[in-house]
Amino acid sequence: MEQTIDPTLGPVLARTGDERAVLESFLDFHRAVLLRKLRGLSDADAGRRLVPSSTTLAGLVKHLTLVERNWFPTLLAPEPGDVYLTSEEDAVASFTLGEQDTVARLTEAYERACARSRAAAAGFDLDHVVPHPQLGEVSLRWILVHMIEETARHAGHADILRELTDGDSGAF
Repeated sequence: MEQTIDPTLGPVLARTGDERAVLESFLDFHRAVLLRKLRGLSDADAGRRLVPSSTTLAGLVKHLTLVERNWFPTLLAPEPGDVYLTSEEDAVASFTLGEQDTVARLTEAYERACARSRAAAAGFDLDHVVPHPQLGEVSLRWILVHMIEETARHAGHADILRELTDGDSGAF
């Protein structure tokens, strides 16, 4: 049986687009996959540890919310109080869940962070270079590629955790 690819998927629609359209569509696709992994789960299931590390489905979304803020608005369009977080403590905290970290709140925070990221990136071309506290300088192009990698990697983790939770797997 031959499977077809959904022609409405962003990466499929952008298959002949310019570089920016392709990069942004792949990043948005992986952002959406991550959120699909939470769909239909209780707060308890989303926060359950299923692997030796402290990685959970809800923790992945919390972590990627911080990553979105770090890489887009904090570097490209910082507002007062925006600080690029680099410490090991910040990394651990980004996965750590509190009582307020419900599926609904984490999803909303991630969607807001992604919207802010899109808005920050929209004001610059791909060759725009900004200072980075650890790497020296990075271009928007590099940020987009890095975020595709980071988001896709964690969406893969989320897929495994969701499969361990209830057997559901795949991008959709």
